[in-house]
Amino acid sequence: MPDPNSEHGAELRKIIHVDMDAFFAAVEQRDYPELRGQPVIVGGDPAGRGVVATCSYEARRFGIHSAMTAARARSLCPQAIFVRPRMEAYREASRQVMAILRSYTPLVEPLSLDEAFLDVTAATADGILAVEIAREILDRIHRETRLTASAGVSYNKLLAKLASDWRKPQGLFVIPPKRGLDFLAPLPVGKLHGVGPATVKKLSAMGIDTVSDLRAMAQERLIRCFGKAGAWFYEVARGIDRRPVQPTRQRKSVGTERTFSENLEDRGTMLATLQQMAEQVAARLQALALAGYTVNIKARFPDFATVTRAHTATEVTGNTEAIAALLTELLDRAVPQGASVRLLGITVSGLVQIQAASRGARQLNLLDGIPDLR
Repeated sequence: MPDPNSEHGAELRKIIHVDMDAFFAAVEQRDYPELRGQPVIVGGDPAGRGVVATCSYEARRFGIHSAMTAARARSLCPQAIFVRPRMEAYREASRQVMAILRSYTPLVEPLSLDEAFLDVTAATADGILAVEIAREILDRIHRETRLTASAGVSYNKLLAKLASDWRKPQGLFVIPPKRGLDFLAPLPVGKLHGVGPATVKKLSAMGIDTVSDLRAMAQERLIRCFGKAGAWFYEVARGIDRRPVQPTRQRKSVGTERTFSENLEDRGTMLATLQQMAEQVAARLQALALAGYTVNIKARFPDFATVTRAHTATEVTGNTEAIAALLTELLDRAVPQGASVRLLGITVSGLVQIQAASRGARQLNLLDGIPDLR
């Protein structure tokens, strides 16, 4: 059966996106009953420069979200309970979840500890519905791990991921081929994969705020304005996403970046922002049991000129302190004194599994120095 939203008649696939609900916080609430029903924040020390890794749904009601500074989270919810991440507990829970997913298909692509894509096209060849598989997966996750997840089902990765967010927590949502275009049309363009804050701002200046607006743009104009990304925007606005589910996808880097609503001019603020990012990247590295040899920073100036600077070490880098120790040097190399920036980012590349890392890299506890706040 051809995909009605594809201009090329591509064969329909059955894709499921499974996303655990407030994963780190949910593991804490499962393992420590006194935390259940409480606003729990997993992350750094609110008395320092820590950031929120994740938080329970009780905490989210106060406007708290991941990547927020822990100090800001504390001000929004003074009664919140801060806990230090227990990465091994999260990895073990993730292993259980991924084993459940792989019992349905070998085509499982983990995106992180708490989410993955599944291609169940072959598993549905005998008439079993993808939504039935998704419902059974959610039930098994709950029974076998005492955690909850949400799932989205659709005919490609783009729509399956959007669907999994639609009814969180503990939700299941299906976007069938006939509804794909209608579902996408009213969404803000920032909901689309690959459309970040800077692109949203540029699109908005062109009068493009929704996917429907984007769909009305000629492909040639999008490519002229955004290069190769313009071709991607043209297709995803039409519900087309050809990316396969890749079980053996090898991660090349881990990073984060932030576009500022107003240009940063103060160098101390730039450095503090980079230090917060370092903690986020370090936490993600530990969650994935990775470390890397190269730390990169990226800076974009008000005229959109972009520079990157890197430091490559002989031993792997992964903890917050090791990354943060390089930031002043890299910032000085990337941003001249007196210059302002509109974007900053940090990436760690040259990745290796921690188990295979150099013996000389000793401090791979990525949250060293953060007290256990429980």
